[in-house]
Amino acid sequence: YLARKFFYLWAKITFGQVLPSKARCFYDQKILQKTFGEWKEQWTVCREKKLSLRADHHYRHLLLNFIFKAWRAYVCQQQGKRNKCYVAESHAKKQTLLRTWKRWLVYVDVQRTKHGMQSVALAFRERRCLRISWAVWRRQHYQKCSGHKMNILALQHWAQSLQFRAWLQWQELYLHIQNEKQKDIRAVTHHQHWELRRCVGAWLGYLNLHRVKKRQNELAQEFHRSRMLQRCFSDWQLSWRCRRRMHAHQRDLEKQAARIALWRVFAHWKHYVVLCVEEAQQCELAEKHYECHLLVLQKYWNHWKSHL
Repeated sequence: YLARKFFYLWAKITFGQVLPSKARCFYDQKILQKTFGEWKEQWTVCREKKLSLRADHHYRHLLLNFIFKAWRAYVCQQQGKRNKCYVAESHAKKQTLLRTWKRWLVYVDVQRTKHGMQSVALAFRERRCLRISWAVWRRQHYQKCSGHKMNILALQHWAQSLQFRAWLQWQELYLHIQNEKQKDIRAVTHHQHWELRRCVGAWLGYLNLHRVKKRQNELAQEFHRSRMLQRCFSDWQLSWRCRRRMHAHQRDLEKQAARIALWRVFAHWKHYVVLCVEEAQQCELAEKHYECHLLVLQKYWNHWKSHL
């Protein structure tokens, strides 16, 4: 509040009765008036341009409307001419079709009468040809039927003789096959007995060999277990001794680490005490400096008040 008050006093003394804010406000008003005048002139010019553009647009619209009406009248006239041409062409086509239809009907009647006469002649010819062919076919069919019956009887006799001959051959072959099968069965049974005897002997030898190998494997496993126990015991003993030495060494290291930690804590504490003493000294110096600064400020304040 005091700073604002003294600033206003200093501004009046320096600039007089007219403050910079009032001068700036007056300047802004003049600038706005000048800008508004120029804008008004531009607006009138733009309005005149808009009116001229609107007049040109209206003239073009009327001209286009007149051209469109003339074009529509021309199109209607051309369409009427085309419609008349279409009606004339359709009438001519109908007359031509009517004459063609009448001639085609006459041609169809003539063709029907011709086809009727041809069909009657063909039917008479077919009946005549069929009668002759039927007589020839009946004679040939009778001859074929008689020859076919004789062939069937001859084939039956020949088939019976062949069946009897095949029966005798099959009976001889069957007896021979039965004898061969019995011989094969005896040979197979003899071979099976001999193979069984050989397999039993080999199996007994394999059992004896397996028992010997099993006994040897048991002895080897017992020897291996005893050797492994001895080796494990020696390893455990060595590891136990090493563990004892490691524990003793670790206890020594822990004691030495505790001594080092105590020495380090003491050094940190000593450094902390020194820092605290220095900080107390610095705080005391800062308080003295702050008091001196306040005294100087009070001195200058009293001097400024007396001057005011």
